[in-house]
Amino acid sequence: MEEAVADCVAALGAVTDRDWQGVTAGRLEWSCRQTALHMAEDLIGYAGQLAGRATEGYAPFEIAFEEGTDNAGVLRVIATTGALLAAAVRTTPRAVRAFHPYPFRDANREGFAAMGVAEVVLHTHDIAEGMRLPYEPPAELASFVLTRIFPRVRPGPTPWGTLLWATGRGELPGREPVTGWRWTNAPVLHSERLTLEGVRPATAADLSLAGDGGYEWVGGAAAEGTREGAGIMFKQYEEGVFHPEWGMYVLVRRDDDRAVGAMGFHGVPDGDGRVEIGYDLVEGARGHGYATEALRTLSAWALAQDGVRTVTAVVERENVPSQNVVTRAGFTRVAQDAGQFTYELRG
Repeated sequence: MEEAVADCVAALGAVTDRDWQGVTAGRLEWSCRQTALHMAEDLIGYAGQLAGRATEGYAPFEIAFEEGTDNAGVLRVIATTGALLAAAVRTTPRAVRAFHPYPFRDANREGFAAMGVAEVVLHTHDIAEGMRLPYEPPAELASFVLTRIFPRVRPGPTPWGTLLWATGRGELPGREPVTGWRWTNAPVLHSERLTLEGVRPATAADLSLAGDGGYEWVGGAAAEGTREGAGIMFKQYEEGVFHPEWGMYVLVRRDDDRAVGAMGFHGVPDGDGRVEIGYDLVEGARGHGYATEALRTLSAWALAQDGVRTVTAVVERENVPSQNVVTRAGFTRVAQDAGQFTYELRG
């Protein structure tokens, strides 16, 4: 967040002597000055959502530039509101979520940081385009945004070019122009004791490379099955076929904010309304009913979606504890072969 704002101020500081009110910002309908105000409004708004722990809607306030504020003063406002959002992100606990309307009604600190960075780099681009000023932010900023709030966008040749295309501001070879878009924060579900947190591509990449994904794990590390699933999920992202609600969820114990395992779908439902689910718990969290609880929650959510009729789970014959989990969650065994049992839960 701080890097994005510093880059914005440095870039636009070169044109503070020009008319921002009378020039349209790139492809927008706003003037460059209106776009700068919008940027500051979003930054302070996101900071307010996090700091106020808003859950039902946006905090009812707005900001305005004082009469007589010049363009250098406008940049001071952007720098100040950016610093406030950075401070809110830094001081907000990992598990806190605050209201944001699309698409799952909330976001955590990382989601708000990504939205803030997106607002800054994209609208700096808009203003720079209106001013005929070259601008390209550091590639890692665009990558940060893409891998957190654009999980359905297949990576392109460069992160910045891909982000511009994904937001209707540029072209990519072989892809149709984008005329409408929205970013996507990670989905979250709640069971009695757990929070099921949808995994972003950035988290999946870290987990697949033996990182912690930003979580404190019971036992110190994610299970091997979780890492393998994360790698599969990141490959789906790279191929442009990842859908966050039909991906992996990390199971987080609410009483101590520690991750106990992961559960998720192998992909989107097929043409028959069937979706397969899998799961993995760290050894130190087994035997407490977490897998059964999470499986009931995630399966019920899946069956409540339009067109979904069956959730399936495939369990190794020798894995008796996992067979007990699916049975307790209401699944019925429907098939078997030499090494596996197949279970189903129908809506």
